[in-house]
Amino acid sequence: MPEQQLAEIEKEHFSTPLKADAFEMDDETKISLISEHFTSIMEILGLDLSDDSLKGTPGRIAKMYVKEIFSGLNPINKPVATLFENPYRYSEMLVEKNIAVFSNCEHHFVPITGKAHVAYISNGKVIGLSKLNRIVQYYSRRPQVQERLTIQIAEEIKRVMGTQDVAVIVDASHHCVSSRGIQDAGSSTVTSSYSGKFKDPDIRNEFLRYIGQ
Repeated sequence: MPEQQLAEIEKEHFSTPLKADAFEMDDETKISLISEHFTSIMEILGLDLSDDSLKGTPGRIAKMYVKEIFSGLNPINKPVATLFENPYRYSEMLVEKNIAVFSNCEHHFVPITGKAHVAYISNGKVIGLSKLNRIVQYYSRRPQVQERLTIQIAEEIKRVMGTQDVAVIVDASHHCVSSRGIQDAGSSTVTSSYSGKFKDPDIRNEFLRYIGQ
């Protein structure tokens, strides 16, 4: 991959820790190697991989990692945004709330689950609503910290829409808190990103009212 292209991809990822050769290995090779390594992990744990229930587990996990829950690491899976003209001249805030977030904590590789609420004010174009969901999904499908995820979603919407008038809130539960360590199943973490007109307290509060916060 050309160095300039790689640099652009790394910039888009906003500090997701990636190796320089992260995109050189094809998916099938990654699946094969992860399956081999996960076989070793299961054997070290003392599991009997000859059991019918377990023998296919390394391959299933490897495919899930590459094709599903960590597919957002591969820029080939990045959604292509579709923008439309705005003939009705809608110039107010557009909010899409309760977008499902399913990510994984990069510290323990356990789930982060919750909702994202996003808003923008058009500067002349509007975006297909499903593309907002896909942007959230793309950046969620990688090992993450919630602060970075929030910024990545906001920066991508700003880039696609060509406007700074964007707001993002992510409200999520971390299974590294609920299923291990302190084991607090009732807590959640809220992160936000406000830019452009959303720096104005009145506009920000309007957004917060729409999403019920």
